[in-house]
Amino acid sequence: MKFTCFITSVLTLAAGIINAATVPIRTRNRVVLDSSDPEHDADMKNEALWGQYHNNMRSILMSRKSGCTLDTVQRRVNWNSMEDEEKKLYLQAVTCLHNISSVTDPKVMPGARSRYDDFTATHFLQAGYVHFSGLFLSWHRMYLHLFMTAMRDECNYYGPVPYWDWSKTYKNPLQAPILDGSELSFGGDGEYVPNRPPTEVRFPFGATVTVQPGTGGGCLKNGPFVDFKMHLGPGIGPDQGPDGGRGYNPRCIVRDISLSSAANTRPSNVTKVLEAKDLGEFNLVLDEPVTGTHVHGHFHLGGMQLDPFVSPSDPIFWPHHGMIDYLWSVWQGLDWDNRRDQVWGTSTIGNGNDDVTLDYKLNFEVFTEPSAIRNFVSTIDGPFCYIYE
Repeated sequence: MKFTCFITSVLTLAAGIINAATVPIRTRNRVVLDSSDPEHDADMKNEALWGQYHNNMRSILMSRKSGCTLDTVQRRVNWNSMEDEEKKLYLQAVTCLHNISSVTDPKVMPGARSRYDDFTATHFLQAGYVHFSGLFLSWHRMYLHLFMTAMRDECNYYGPVPYWDWSKTYKNPLQAPILDGSELSFGGDGEYVPNRPPTEVRFPFGATVTVQPGTGGGCLKNGPFVDFKMHLGPGIGPDQGPDGGRGYNPRCIVRDISLSSAANTRPSNVTKVLEAKDLGEFNLVLDEPVTGTHVHGHFHLGGMQLDPFVSPSDPIFWPHHGMIDYLWSVWQGLDWDNRRDQVWGTSTIGNGNDDVTLDYKLNFEVFTEPSAIRNFVSTIDGPFCYIYE
């Protein structure tokens, strides 16, 4: 895939977690698709929407004299924009969490062995509530924050919080620096396993999506997580792990890059999300089974990304969900006063009957006390102070 780079501005890049150390000013390059790409116009529109969001948030922050201000706000950045040393330290911190002992009750999740497993366990226990429901966006926003807080407090990572803009490499994800297989990536594809059947992914509201076999299917074959072991799951399917997926089941990270699913992360699908009229439409477009960028951001990676219970087992989960939070943040910032406090849906998977309100409390298991959604709707208030670059 061809790219064209243009420099939008010189920005101060700060660490993407509260109280993190500041890093030097550097030139920020934003990458757009080549003009010959059929998605070029949509990509340019998405860049323009980001620009509107960025200007709006800067104006809000400039008007503040205390709390989260333009001087204190942290910048979350695309993985491509990080310095090599920052990438190295981030990846090392992930491994560090994997080497710290779990604090999850073994009676609840007997397979958890590491601090990293505590995050997978939390996702497993909350999966039936925080997917395809009104809890999805706010829960995952705080979940990512808690992960980055652990990276800082327990593994001394003070660099930026990365997101992965998969719309830029929708034609071939392995062209993305985050998946190029180098030691400064999250690894690329899995070993190729031939003659595999398609995977049927069933959604709680009745829809079924067939994910065709990709170009891998086996253990991750390169990058820093080749020896990284998943301990929990699978949580669903014929190969469900012991104790319903909660037991100890050490195995490698599996990837299976699917170009057909990757095509659904294309810029025009991102545009549909960002142009949603309200939060209900935003969620429905984001998670639409056939073209939704959230679900196909998972699906095009294969492996545990097809399992909603233990998808965080593969560290690529975090920058993927950084991109989901990026989309929600940009959408909010385009009309901040009307969108900041919007809620939608119910508190159960597939949307039941109990409507979500700002006072509904989210559960994060061992990481923190339950807290109301209202504390997590703004990226520049409450526990947060960040914007996206």
